[in-house]
Amino acid sequence: MFQTHALDLHEIRSRIASSLDRKSLACCARVSQDWNNLFTPLLYRSVVLSEHGVSVESLMRNKHLIQHVTIWGYTLEKKQSSAIDQVLSSILTNSSLTTLSLSSAGMGDSGVQALAEALRANSTLVTLALYQSSIGCSGARALAEALKVNSTLAILSVHEDSIGSSGAQALAEALKTNSSLTTLNLIDNEWGEKVGDVGAQALSDALKTNSTLTTLTLCMTSIECIGAQALADALSTNTTLITLKLQFNLIGCNGAQALSEALKTNATLTTLDLQDNSIGDNGAQTLADALKTNSTLTILMLVYNSIGESGARALSEALGANSTLTSLNLQYNTIGDNGAQAMVKALKTNSTLATLNLQDNEIFGYCEDNGLEEALRTTKCEIIF
Repeated sequence: MFQTHALDLHEIRSRIASSLDRKSLACCARVSQDWNNLFTPLLYRSVVLSEHGVSVESLMRNKHLIQHVTIWGYTLEKKQSSAIDQVLSSILTNSSLTTLSLSSAGMGDSGVQALAEALRANSTLVTLALYQSSIGCSGARALAEALKVNSTLAILSVHEDSIGSSGAQALAEALKTNSSLTTLNLIDNEWGEKVGDVGAQALSDALKTNSTLTTLTLCMTSIECIGAQALADALSTNTTLITLKLQFNLIGCNGAQALSEALKTNATLTTLDLQDNSIGDNGAQTLADALKTNSTLTILMLVYNSIGESGARALSEALGANSTLTSLNLQYNTIGDNGAQAMVKALKTNSTLATLNLQDNEIFGYCEDNGLEEALRTTKCEIIF
C-alpha cells in the first residue's frame, strides 16, 4: 500500500490513473475538472479510430494530446474518405503525434498523397505503418517526395501493397538524401505489382550512399538472383545496415552465394533472414563458408529452404569455427537424423550459439547415439526438435 498525505489529491489521482483501463479513465474524467485535467491526457495519448472507439469529433477536439493513432479499415467504410483525409491532415499538424498506423484502410493513392503532403510539414511523426492500404506506385512516389524534406520519420512500413518497381525506385531515390529513416519495410501483396529485381537494384544503389538505414525488409517482393546480387554488392560497401530480411523470395543458391561473398567482408550486418528462398544444399554450403570468417552475424534464418543433410553438415563445420552466431533457424528443411547429429555434435566446440531450431526436419532417431546424448547434456544451447 502506497503512503501519501490525505490532502495530496493530485498524487492520489496520478497513482489511480496509472492503473486504470481506458473505460475507467473515461468515467473518472467526468467526475470533476481536476480529474478531467489529469485523466484526459492519459485517455487520448493512444487512440483507435474504429466503430467502437473514440469518435472523430473527440479525436479532433483532443488532437493536441494524441501521440499514437490507429485507424482500422472498416472505419473508412462508414465515413467519407475526404473526412478521414481531413482528420489525418489535422492530426499531423499537432505537436505530439509520433506513431500513425493505418490498417486495411483502402486509402488508395489519392489518400496516401494527401497523407504525404501533410508529412512534408510534420516534424514529430517517428513511425508510419500502412497495412493493406491499396497503395500503388504513385502513392509510393508521393511518400518518397515527402521523405526528401521530412527529417523526423524513422520507421516506414508498407505492408501488403503493390508499389511495384517504380515505387521502390522512387523510395530508393529518396534514401539518397533522407537522413532520418532507419527502418524500411516493404511487403508486397500476393497478386499486385512486385518490387522485383529492378526495385531491389535501385534500393541497393541507394544503400551505397545512405548512412542511416539500419533495417531493410523486402518480403514477398519477387526478388531473384539478380536482385540478391545487387544487394550483396551494396553490402560490400555499406557500413550501417544491421538487419536484412528477404523472406519469401526466389534468390536461389546463386543469390545465396552472392550474399555469402558479401558476408566475408561486411562488418555490420547482424541479422539475415532468407526464409523460403529455395537456396538448397549448395546455398547452405556457401553460407557456411562465409560463417567461418564472418565475425558480426548473430542471427541467421534459413527456414523452409530445401536444405538436406549435406547442407547441415557444412553448417555444422562452420559452427566449429564461428564464434559470433547466437541463433540459427533451420525449421522446415530435410536435414534428417544424420544432419541433426552433425549439428548437435558441433556444439561440443561451439560455445556461442544460444538457439538452434531443427523442428520439422524429418528427424526421428537422433538420440540413439551416445556421443550425441552427451552433447545434448553438456551444451548450453537451446535445441528445438
